[in-house]
Amino acid sequence: MTGKVEETAAVTEGLGYEQARDELIDVVRRLEAGGTTLEESLALWERGEELAKVCRRWLEGARARLDAALAEEEGDGRGPDGKGGDDGTADRYAGGDA
Repeated sequence: MTGKVEETAAVTEGLGYEQARDELIDVVRRLEAGGTTLEESLALWERGEELAKVCRRWLEGARARLDAALAEEEGDGRGPDGKGGDDGTADRYAGGDA
């Protein structure tokens, strides 16, 4: 059984975000529809957990890239529009009145 689990994990790791999300949606629909045996439901639940982890990793990676890009912009003195100077956008993003 360990071989099957490792094989499934390897396949799951290779999924892109959209693929994992779409399959997760299908798993949730199948679970909500009912009509499956306990064993099938547990297998679907486990697959859903794996897919959710894949989605979470993709989203965390995207967040890290976004944070790095924003930090780089702040570090070189350019604003979100790529121009220098203070256009007040930082205040707007922080809830200020600029």
